[in-house]
Amino acid sequence: MQSKSRMRTAILVLLAAVHGFAQKGATGGEWNTYGGDTGHTRYSSLSQIDAANFDKLELAWRFKTVPFGPLPEYNLEGTPLMAHGVLYATAGSRRDVVAIDAATGELRWMHSEIEGVRGDNSPRPISGRGLAYWTDGRQERIYYVTLGYRLIALNAKDGVPIATFGSHGIVDLKLDDDQTMDLVKSDIGLASAPTVANDVIVVGAAHLSSGVPHSKSNVKGYVRGFDVRTGKRLWIFHTIPRPGEFGYNTWQADAADYTGNTGVWGQISVDEQLGLAYLPVELPTGDYYGGYRPGDGLFGESIVAIDVKTGVRKWHYQLVHHGLWDFDIPCAPMLADITVDGRPVKALAQPTKQAFLYLFDRVTGKPIFPMEERPVAQSTVPGEKTSPTQPFPAKPPAYDTQGFTPADLIDFTPGLRKDAEALVSHYQLGPLFTPPVLSKAEGPIATVGLGGGTNWPGGAVDPETGIAYVFSQKYLLRMGLVPTDKTKTDFAYVQGTAKGGAGAPPALTVQNLPIYKPPYGSITAVDLGAGTNLWQIAHGETPDFVRNHPALKGLDIPRTGRAGIGVGLLVTKTLLIAGEAGTNTLPGGVRGAYLRAYDKSTGKDAGKVAMPAGATGSPMTYMLGGKQYIVIAVGAPGYSGEYLAYRLPDE
Repeated sequence: MQSKSRMRTAILVLLAAVHGFAQKGATGGEWNTYGGDTGHTRYSSLSQIDAANFDKLELAWRFKTVPFGPLPEYNLEGTPLMAHGVLYATAGSRRDVVAIDAATGELRWMHSEIEGVRGDNSPRPISGRGLAYWTDGRQERIYYVTLGYRLIALNAKDGVPIATFGSHGIVDLKLDDDQTMDLVKSDIGLASAPTVANDVIVVGAAHLSSGVPHSKSNVKGYVRGFDVRTGKRLWIFHTIPRPGEFGYNTWQADAADYTGNTGVWGQISVDEQLGLAYLPVELPTGDYYGGYRPGDGLFGESIVAIDVKTGVRKWHYQLVHHGLWDFDIPCAPMLADITVDGRPVKALAQPTKQAFLYLFDRVTGKPIFPMEERPVAQSTVPGEKTSPTQPFPAKPPAYDTQGFTPADLIDFTPGLRKDAEALVSHYQLGPLFTPPVLSKAEGPIATVGLGGGTNWPGGAVDPETGIAYVFSQKYLLRMGLVPTDKTKTDFAYVQGTAKGGAGAPPALTVQNLPIYKPPYGSITAVDLGAGTNLWQIAHGETPDFVRNHPALKGLDIPRTGRAGIGVGLLVTKTLLIAGEAGTNTLPGGVRGAYLRAYDKSTGKDAGKVAMPAGATGSPMTYMLGGKQYIVIAVGAPGYSGEYLAYRLPDE
C-alpha cells in the first residue's frame, strides 16, 4: 500500500508539472513576490476578510516614510513583501529598504545607499515599486535596484549587504551591459522590482520620458539575468538586436545601431515550471516621432519569452509596429491556466495602454483568439513612415475607450456638449492608431496615449476561475508635433503644440471638466477562457471638482470613477480590492479616499474603509497571528507617503 501511495503521489506531482499548477497566487498566508507569485496573479486565497466584515476593518498600524531620504516622498508606489512575520518595503526619496514587524509596524532595520550625483541623475527618481525576496531554506535575501541603477543584495535578517554577492553586495548595472555608458549621467535606471525565479535575478531598464527626446541616440534598455548567489551575469538579452541577431533586419538603414530605449521598465513575469521569463518591452527612442528609426523595430512594444536560465529567445509577439503613441507595454503579463473550447491552455494575458487585453499561449506565443492585421491611418509628418497595419485581437473586446470621436464628448448638459463640440472642431479626431500630425491645430486627440488604458500596476487574475480584472483610466492626449531647435537636439519633431512649443500639452477641458464622458476610472472583469468582458464598474467616488461644479448643480450624476495611473488590484477568495486614486472630501468633511472591496463575481460594492489619502501603490495581503492584514501605500501632494495596514478588530 505504501508503494502505491508513493506512486500515486509521484503521478500527481508529475501531472501538476505537466498542467502548470504553478500560478496559484500567494501561498502560506505570506506575500513573497511583488505580484503575489511570479505569474503576477495578485491573488491570495485568504478569506477572513469578506463582504460581511470589510466595513469593520480598522487601522492596525501605519508606517510613515518621511524620515527616509533628504526630501519627503509624496508618491509612494511600493507594494511590500511579507515573509516569516517581516514586511519588506522601499521607502522615501532615496529609495531606502526597510524591514517592518508585520504585526506592529515597528521598524526592525533599514538600509540606505547614498549615491550622490549618480542617484540625483536617475531617470526614475522615486521610492521604487518594490523588492525581490529569495530563500533556499537556509539563507534569506532581499534584492533591489537603487536610484543610481545598482543591484543590491541584503541579508533579510539584518539588512547587511551580502559580501559574496557582486562587489561587497553590489552589482553595478551600468557595467557589463554590452554598451559603454557614463556611470553618472547616462539615461538608465529602474523603479520596478527585480524578479527572482529559478535562482536567477532578472533585471530590466527604464529611461526618461521620450516625448521630447534629447537625441535620436540613447542608451539601450537591455535585460539581464544574474546568479542569485554570486551576482555573476548569466546572460543578456538585446531588446534592440545587434548585427546577425534575430530581428536586426526589422530596423532599416543603421537605426538599430544608434537608437536607444526599448527597455523593460514594468514588472517581469516568470513561469518557473516552463523556465520562461516574459518581458513587456517599451518602444524605442522617440515616443511620437519615428522618422529616425524606420521599420517595425523589434523588439519594441513586444512581449518576448526568454529562457530564464540562458536568456535565449523562445518566442515574441509585437503588439505595435513602429510605435508612435507611447504604447509602452507598461506592466507584468498575467499568467493563468485556463480552458478554451474544452482544452487546457497555459495562458498569458497582457493589459495595455491601448485597453486591449492580449491573450497568448505562453508556451508557443500563438494568440489564443484570432489576431488580425488591419490597415490603419498613415502619417503625414515629413520623414515618418508608419506601418501599414497593426494587430487587433478578435477577443476579448477593448475594456476602455479607444481613439476619440464626437460620441465620446462630455454630455452632462447640452451647453457643455456644445462647448466641447466647438473646442474639438479645431482638432483632428480619429480611431486607435491615428498617427500624430504637425501642430497646426495641435494634432489628433486620443484617449489612450500617455497614461490611458492600464499602466504600471497591471491587472490581477483569479487562478481558480480564469477571470482577470483590469483597472483602466481615460486620459486625453493631444498628439501634435512641433519642429525643434536644431541647436539643442538632432530630433526634427517632438511632442508639443503650435502655441505652447515643445512639451506635453495641458489637458483639454470644458469649464475645467474633462472633455470626455465618464467613467474616468473603471475596473473590468474578463473571462479569459471565453474572451468576453463580464462586467465593468466605475471605480472611485466622483471627484469634488465634478460633484461640486456649478454647471452640474441639481443633476443626478452616477459615480464617475477616478483616474489614476497607480491604481492596483488584489483578488482574494471572494473579493476584489482596490484603493481609490486621489484625495476627495469624505462624509464629515474630512479629506481622504476609500479602500474599496467588490464582489468579484458581480462587481457590486462589498464594503469600503476610509484612508487619509489616495492609493499610490498596489495592495497586498497576508495572515499573521490568526489575523488577515491588507497593506497599501497612500500619499498625495502635501501628504507624505505611508504604508497602512488594516485588519479586523479583536473580538
